[in-house]
Amino acid sequence: MFTAFTPRSASAYQRINVETSMHTMDQHQLVSLLLDGLLQAVATARGALARGDVQTKCGSITKALRILEEGLMTALDREAGGEVAANLEAVYDYALRRLIQANARNDDTMLQEVSRLIEPIVQAWKEMKNNSHEASQIAQLVPAEA
Repeated sequence: MFTAFTPRSASAYQRINVETSMHTMDQHQLVSLLLDGLLQAVATARGALARGDVQTKCGSITKALRILEEGLMTALDREAGGEVAANLEAVYDYALRRLIQANARNDDTMLQEVSRLIEPIVQAWKEMKNNSHEASQIAQLVPAEA
């Protein structure tokens, strides 16, 4: 009748949940998830490097690279974003190069550098969402002019 719980089946449900969520969330939430995932992947790589777990380190750095290349860099609107998008693209490109070097050299300092570069972006992104939410709440309180 019922089969025993397996990590594989749990993984399938988690993947379906993530895919379903991606269709219902706004772009701001998606970028926020990508940024958080990037920091998490770098942190996992750092832990694996400290333990000497080469396979996990390489997998985590690969995940971070994919988030940067396939997620964050492709999400940039270079036309509408102007100078901000250009600056973010430069930071992301630099982070890509540092991750590749960190992987090749097993250099934790480079991984720390990437985290320190991305953390202010994550904070600014979250503050921007909070500020826009507060602005929309205030706008609802102000009566429309007739």
